[in-house]
Amino acid sequence: MITTEQLIEIFKNYQDPELLIDIWTLKLVYDYKIMENKVWVLLTFTSPLCPFGPQMVHELEALIKEKGAAEVTIEITFEPPWQPSDEIREMLGV
Repeated sequence: MITTEQLIEIFKNYQDPELLIDIWTLKLVYDYKIMENKVWVLLTFTSPLCPFGPQMVHELEALIKEKGAAEVTIEITFEPPWQPSDEIREMLGV
């Protein structure tokens, strides 16, 4: 069974393929829940047209299942639209 700590560690180690910064730091994970052995994640992308979106969902599902989740649901939302923080802007040099 996956723990909250393991799930957050996955988020902290999974990099956005374009920005090469982890999705936890980017704040792309809006919410998550672990219910018994099922995991639900509310995720956004840096852009609605993100070409890596399906790849990210597939890879995250696999990583979460590797840690013991029997079922993984990743819901994508663009509300609110993602906005980089000042810290992220600085990291990206913009």
